[in-house]
Amino acid sequence: MTHAIRFAVFALPLGLVAALAAAGAEPAAAPVPAAPSVAIDFNRDIRPILSNTCFACHGPDDKVRKGDLRLDTREGATAGSAVVPGKPAASELLKRVLTVDASEVMPPPKVGRKLTAKEIATLTEWIKQGAPYAKHWSYAKPVRAALPMVKDGAWAKNAIDAFILTRLERDGLKPQPEADRYTLVRRVALDLTGLPPTAAEVDAFVTDKSADAYEKMVDRVLAKPGYGEHWARMWLDLARYADSAGYADDPPRTIWGYRDYVIKSFNANKPFDQFTIEQLAGDLLPNPTDEQLVATAFHRNTLTNNEGGTNDEEFRNVAVVDRVNTTMAVWMGTSMACAQCHTHKFDPITQKEYFRFFALLNNTQDADRSDESPTLPLFTDEQKSKKAALEQEIAALEKTLKAPSATVLAGRAKWEASAPHAVTWTTPKPAAFEAKSKAKGEILETGAVFVPKAGASTDTYTVRIPITTDKLTAVRLEALPHAALPGKSAGHASNFVVSAVQAVLALPPAKTPAGAAPAAALVKPIKFTAAYADYAQAGFEPTNIVAPQKNKGWAVAGAADQPHALTLVPSAPVAVPPGSTLVVTLEQNTTFANHVLGHFRLGYTADANAVEVAKIPADVLADLNLDAAKRTAAQTARLTRFYLTVAPELKADRDRLAAAKTDLAAIKPATTVPIYRELPANQRRTTKVQIRGNFQDLADAVTEGVPAAWHAMPKETAPNRLALARWLVDADNPLTPRVIANRFWESVFGTGLVRTSEEFGSQGELPTHPELLDWLATELVREKWDVKKFLKTLVTSAAYRQSSKVTPEALEKDPDNRLLSRGPRHRLQAETVRDQALAVSGLLSAKMYGPSVKPPQPSFGLSAAFGRTLDWQTSAGEDKYRRGLYTEWRRTNPYPSMAAFDAPSREACTIRRLRSNTPLQALVTLNDPVYIEAAQALARKMAAAPGPPAEKVAVGFRACVVRPPSEKEAARLIELYQQAKAEYAKDLAKAAKMATEPLGPLPKGADTVDLAAWTVVGNVLLNLDEMFMRR
Repeated sequence: MTHAIRFAVFALPLGLVAALAAAGAEPAAAPVPAAPSVAIDFNRDIRPILSNTCFACHGPDDKVRKGDLRLDTREGATAGSAVVPGKPAASELLKRVLTVDASEVMPPPKVGRKLTAKEIATLTEWIKQGAPYAKHWSYAKPVRAALPMVKDGAWAKNAIDAFILTRLERDGLKPQPEADRYTLVRRVALDLTGLPPTAAEVDAFVTDKSADAYEKMVDRVLAKPGYGEHWARMWLDLARYADSAGYADDPPRTIWGYRDYVIKSFNANKPFDQFTIEQLAGDLLPNPTDEQLVATAFHRNTLTNNEGGTNDEEFRNVAVVDRVNTTMAVWMGTSMACAQCHTHKFDPITQKEYFRFFALLNNTQDADRSDESPTLPLFTDEQKSKKAALEQEIAALEKTLKAPSATVLAGRAKWEASAPHAVTWTTPKPAAFEAKSKAKGEILETGAVFVPKAGASTDTYTVRIPITTDKLTAVRLEALPHAALPGKSAGHASNFVVSAVQAVLALPPAKTPAGAAPAAALVKPIKFTAAYADYAQAGFEPTNIVAPQKNKGWAVAGAADQPHALTLVPSAPVAVPPGSTLVVTLEQNTTFANHVLGHFRLGYTADANAVEVAKIPADVLADLNLDAAKRTAAQTARLTRFYLTVAPELKADRDRLAAAKTDLAAIKPATTVPIYRELPANQRRTTKVQIRGNFQDLADAVTEGVPAAWHAMPKETAPNRLALARWLVDADNPLTPRVIANRFWESVFGTGLVRTSEEFGSQGELPTHPELLDWLATELVREKWDVKKFLKTLVTSAAYRQSSKVTPEALEKDPDNRLLSRGPRHRLQAETVRDQALAVSGLLSAKMYGPSVKPPQPSFGLSAAFGRTLDWQTSAGEDKYRRGLYTEWRRTNPYPSMAAFDAPSREACTIRRLRSNTPLQALVTLNDPVYIEAAQALARKMAAAPGPPAEKVAVGFRACVVRPPSEKEAARLIELYQQAKAEYAKDLAKAAKMATEPLGPLPKGADTVDLAAWTVVGNVLLNLDEMFMRR
């Protein structure tokens, strides 16, 4: 009997099932264990059993569902005889888990998971109690419970403690006393800033006898800039932030502007809902600021693959998939990835719903490109200040130059009377036309040349024109629209680009005696130094003719169906010998296909006013030629606007304006950052369901939306990223407040109230204190997502302030401290381990923000393997000693000493770092150059302290673990110092190496042997277990 056939019996009528059983169709079952007598809670007692053993084959995914049986809903479970409410003996579900027949037992033996007697008893009692179902606990909106009553009310400091103490009292446990002040000040500093407190900060708290001393200390710590750096580290794990693009090549990526945005946001205590909206949809906010655009780099941290031969659309699709999964993991604690290839096996998310969510993130401009576009230029604070001042000056000058004074208006009247009004141009019929492409050109009686068919994508025209004047002051090229050309324009692509113009005067050859070889023609080049046009499209101004640039020139898109003229002026009038011919070469060599002239005319003039007239736009010149009394108000205003650009009275202001604009243009961005930008409406992608997650195997198209298991998006708003971001932090969202509250709790207490902070679905663990979690979630929302206030609530609780010492009773009943029977105790995170060593030694740099740095690490010779400069070039100066947050994060080659302490590669979103304890960690802290330097710097601090060795030891000890050493600890360290000093006195070279490499030369007058001995002590202090533990 196959698996599917065995389960088909669940759909049979109850009577037929009973008949089959009575006929001996099923062997004797194992006895049902005694059922528990307490009331069954479906989410607490039943869902975990069904989810872990049944949902894979009998859950939401109808594509793999066996026997047409669904157990994740009451309707499915009770539709046949699988579960008969109130009748355990009649329920096929129990028969299958109890049978000893390997062909019938559930789960099947091949699954390797058998229900325990306790689980079977729980299922039995559940069915007996009517088999009630309930919505998954995390999908129901949090309810703010009333604070529970406790026996020891005096212990509680705030609401958190009522929930914690209720559970402790229920389990027969008592909380630990409050930790001593040295422990508390270190605990708070490390938890909120990732750095140990300074000696002054410790003394300020320890000696403060006021009733609110603790609260004041917490406020001081929350106000420190290190707070933002510490919490940014946690967020950057979620954002999968790195300084490289990933995959095998893993090229550098400049995105540190986003890291700085996160630091600043935490320090500014930006409300978490605003923080969310800016990162997911800052570009869609009205008039977004640069800061809001930088925030969108959250989802530009995805990997890009620049390797040759890869499919760009495939890896763009991979990036969108990552964004879907990351969004749901970070804000909803949901493993959305399972639904990419099929309907989720454990949670109510269909594959179609997955791709509806995918559609919300599928219409941004970025792609799998090495240029990381779109990007945003970023400026330093100093640059911003200078830019603002210049922009203000420019605005003031432009206002002055647009508002004519009486003096300027008087000057305009004089200018009108004296300004040249016209120039006489000679446009003779060309003697010859030649195209490099061999295109045929017709020389018309008007003096124009008509090229009906382009000879090539680019071309060069040469035109010979007879010239009859004795001097030349300017040459003019007229682009003339023609009905037979595309767009009725002057060019063969509804436009043209003239990239350069050359001109020479060709003189007739000198006469030679009969029989002699003819003399060569004489050529006189004309160098144009200025160019003017009545119109030019942006970026294709006439100045490109006299200062040629690649792929530039003069063009007229936007007004290509109108006649236009380009005037070219030499530096001085050119003398023209009699009988000369003007030879003009028009180069049209750009990458713009067929952008060549089709109808044009060349002319020249000897008029001395040619330059002045060329500077005047055609419409202004026409106004100038009208009688003043006949001009309209608009024409007069146009004349005035032009005069303001040439008025001698305003020359100083115009010069200053030009200088200010030059200065402004010279301010180049300090960096750029990849950002989100939505595609224009006419370029939006259609999203389709991808069969088995294959981007090339597509099914039906879907619209944007979210899974039906949760609250709906507002119908009155467009379903886009902005709507999604607001949906995530909406008051009706049951998950986000719980997930975020739990994550902050986890960061402070070491373990979340929901241990599986990455999974709030049916495969995740239940909260240890569900009422507390809901209270925290509602508190976070009630306080308008104020993160600092929320963290202060956590760290001012009595639960947090407990001593971490454990009693035998607590160890037995609460071995993992899930009930908070004592203060939290856990190993510090990778960055904090390193930062602490630098801080206590006095080496740590307080410098914030800016490009990532490269502290010392071994050289791996990667350039030999990859053919590029990938070897680590150690930063100089204080950059060597900056916080770990600023260390360059290479995905394929993470900084080794932090990787040893479980720092992730950030190739994907890391919700929760694992903690390991390995010998490799000790090798790092004993031998890594950073820790050796820290030991040497700490040694110099101890040696410089006044007093005998005992006082010097106390300085180092307190720097490292905050509290004073005991007499025994001090004695052992003094003994170590004396032994080391005696040894190094025997080998001065060895002493010098220990005291100076790699930190550098000793202070003037220092004793080498003495400092070598103190370095040994410093190394021991930095490796105390207490240094690495947050107690």
